[in-house]
Amino acid sequence: MTSIALMKVAATFFLGGFFSLVTIINPPSALPLFTALSAPLNNVEQRRLAVTACTYSFFILIVSLFAGSLILNLFGVSYPALRVAGGICVLLLGHGMLFGHGGVNSAAQGAHANPAFFPLALPSITGPGTIAVVIGISTEIRELKGAGQEAVAYLATVAAMLATCVLTWLVLRSARVISVRLGSGGIEVLTRLMGFLLLCVGVQFIASGIRSFVAGG
Repeated sequence: MTSIALMKVAATFFLGGFFSLVTIINPPSALPLFTALSAPLNNVEQRRLAVTACTYSFFILIVSLFAGSLILNLFGVSYPALRVAGGICVLLLGHGMLFGHGGVNSAAQGAHANPAFFPLALPSITGPGTIAVVIGISTEIRELKGAGQEAVAYLATVAAMLATCVLTWLVLRSARVISVRLGSGGIEVLTRLMGFLLLCVGVQFIASGIRSFVAGG
């Protein structure tokens, strides 16, 4: 395997993984929830919350990449089933954000003692849809020929996940400034807009899973 071919594999999986993850995570969509959770915190605590949430998200992505398919196989869950289930979860979350019930405010009020993990890292940043995307990437990697290509693809994907989490951290770190600029009305509009987009993403995941079921059948 030539170095040029390995560089092509690295570029393909890094760029493909990065743009796929940024699209499905959509870092600004976590701003309303992060703003609600960090409202009573000072600047230092807010930055710590952002760092911790993105660190949790990175490790969730790592586990999904290297063990996601193994866990699914252990429980007999197919990839199309994961897509449909993830789509339903994303759809319900988007419905709550769009219509103002079960969305950001209730999630913030029901936050556990460790809000950086739940509900911020999971499911706000790395939800079922994101996990489904990462597991899908892992299946593509295992279809490559040669251990060298697989190793490069895994490294490129991990780099893409790290870059996505850093980008998300930068967005969350600026949440207070963005919130001041937008105001409460702007945050409300952003929340409902992101809710509608999540509805669309959820429907797309469900449709993709159903198509996979039909094709497999």
